Amino acid sequence: MSGAGIALIGNWAQRIAVAWLAWELTKSATWLGLIAFADLFPTIILTPIAGVIADRVDRRKMSLISQVAAFLQAVVLTVLVYTDLIDIWSLFVLTFLLGIAMAFATASRLAMVPNLMEAEHVPSALASDAAIYNSARVVGPMVAAGLIAAIGIAGAFLVNCLTFMVFLVCLMKIRLVRNESRGRKGGMLTQTLEGMRYAAKHPGIGPMLVVLTVMAMSVKPFLDLLPGLADSVFNSDVNGFAQLAAAGGTGAVVIGVWLALRGRIEGLTVITLLALVVGPLGIVLMCITDMFWLGLVGAFIAGTSITMASTGVQTLMQHSVDGAIRGRVLSIYGMLHRGVPALGALLMGIMGDLIGLQPTLIGGALIFCIPVLIWLMSRWRQLRLALEGPPIQA
Repeated sequence: MSGAGIALIGNWAQRIAVAWLAWELTKSATWLGLIAFADLFPTIILTPIAGVIADRVDRRKMSLISQVAAFLQAVVLTVLVYTDLIDIWSLFVLTFLLGIAMAFATASRLAMVPNLMEAEHVPSALASDAAIYNSARVVGPMVAAGLIAAIGIAGAFLVNCLTFMVFLVCLMKIRLVRNESRGRKGGMLTQTLEGMRYAAKHPGIGPMLVVLTVMAMSVKPFLDLLPGLADSVFNSDVNGFAQLAAAGGTGAVVIGVWLALRGRIEGLTVITLLALVVGPLGIVLMCITDMFWLGLVGAFIAGTSITMASTGVQTLMQHSVDGAIRGRVLSIYGMLHRGVPALGALLMGIMGDLIGLQPTLIGGALIFCIPVLIWLMSRWRQLRLALEGPPIQA
């Protein structure tokens, strides 16, 4: 957590800088969606395979190798920006390579988290991790905006390289308290399908993955489209963009801290379902006018909903999944959490260029979230029993 707390500031500074650089190079919402797609889409293809690997090998070593690959991508990107050799296509390719590395990093990290502590500490630990992650979403954009204004956009990329090194040292030092990765047999395709079947048949995990997918498709893409909103809707520069991103991060921090202090699994199912209401509310407030202060309020509320859904779904899955199949099932979470927003951002970016970003974001949030909420609220008692009770064996 200490290493991630530092490294994630640099990571968010790079994400903000990449989005702003893409907007400066193209002034196109479609390209914003394409860059987000390049970052996140490899997760959809590779994370299920990475989940099988995470159930077979040392998860810490797998995480270390994938994070080193991500660090090398950051170094190359920094050099290209400093030498003014960057263009939109090289930015796209480098972002795609980062997406490949992060697919393996995501699978190994999600499977490794419960191996770092005893089971009773996992709910609070996951919520604390979300709070740290989203705190970086507040600090990182401000760091990026300050660096871009003071020394240019390359400064944000350099900071990411430096903070990345701290996280790599921490990964080298941690040790697992238990190992669930031994004795796995069978073909990779067979084991991948086994994890998918387990998730689909589980009476609680399957519906929670639907919640995660809907939120990732309809609410989370607003983060990738913020440069366009800041410039074309609110008539703001990179500082306005950073403030909107930080507002979303602040909302996520607040709910993450509350979940961490709450520290228990009971009642988390209903809290997670409430994200389907809170998310559309935030998007509507952010997009109904061009008043910047209302945009900040909407971003804050939408940010809370993203963490409510992602932390709630992950915690419930970690609690209810059989440890022997954890890597494969949690890799599906990682695939949806990182990969689906890529499709959402791409589709909404294209639609935003055609009909405007505001109606696109409002329509997407309402059309996706409300029907799923109605479907799940009628069965929330069964969901609570399946997710908050003992794990179901594979």
